[in-house]
Amino acid sequence: MKKYDAIIIGSGQGGTPLAKKLAERGYHTALVEKRWVGGTCVNDGCTPTKAMVASAKAVDHIRNSDQLGIHAGKHTTDIEAIITRQRNMVSSFRTGSEKQLLSTENLDLIYGEASFTGHKKIRVKPRSGDAQELHADLIFINTGTRPSAPGIEGIETVPYLTSTSILELKELPEHLLIIGGGYVGMEFAQMYRRFGSQVTMVVRSDRLAKTEDEDISKEILNLFQAENIDIRLNAETLQLNTDAGKIKAVVKSNSEEETITCSHILMATGRRPQTDTLNLPATNVNTNENGFIKVDNQLQTNVKGVFALGDVNG
Repeated sequence: MKKYDAIIIGSGQGGTPLAKKLAERGYHTALVEKRWVGGTCVNDGCTPTKAMVASAKAVDHIRNSDQLGIHAGKHTTDIEAIITRQRNMVSSFRTGSEKQLLSTENLDLIYGEASFTGHKKIRVKPRSGDAQELHADLIFINTGTRPSAPGIEGIETVPYLTSTSILELKELPEHLLIIGGGYVGMEFAQMYRRFGSQVTMVVRSDRLAKTEDEDISKEILNLFQAENIDIRLNAETLQLNTDAGKIKAVVKSNSEEETITCSHILMATGRRPQTDTLNLPATNVNTNENGFIKVDNQLQTNVKGVFALGDVNG
């Protein structure tokens, strides 16, 4: 078993700078990452979506340029070029961060999936080769969250998209049905409407962005309706199925049921913590009923020396 001063599990926006700071202060540090350096923000969140938003904004400027006295003429949306551009940006950010980590003294970047085997002890199963056993007095969990899907009847029969998989979709949906009315659903709704897709949103709440003030929600609704985004509030998706290559969703809204036919469906119904494979009971770290790690106001868990930072602590 290899002894470190500190082990960080997950190289997201918390884990990556923390690893460098600890190593620079003389701590022998291990940073364990099962997929890519950068976490959700760089690979599946902020960086790729904002790159695509920039493309959508450019389309909107062109489409409405006549009112500014600019006659841009005919334009087309090349979704493959948009996806390629955002993936190139992601790769650049990720590679740059990885190079910084690899050049930092006292820091070992280890690729593999980590799980606890005992008190402050972890096993790292690499992509290839033998597993490693690591131990440290300080452990920081930064494993983040992943998209979750609701328990809708028939969901297992439908090839639905998530906020991660839609970033690789190199075709423009004819009709994108989005289930969810939070910031993820809203961002993709406006983006793909501007790209040229027909967009329908099914929202369980009585308003969009329900965590915001009501006047904000009202203005977002007005803006979306002005862009011809079809929004069903107080609506619930009861059933999903496929028919002749199309997806059919049975939706109940205001006590009435209807069937919406679409080409693609995006589940934007929240995220779940990536704690299920960590084997947290082995080190006695407590979680809440939803799997998020419980922490105090210094991000320390119930186990002294074990911390949880970022989305994984809820």
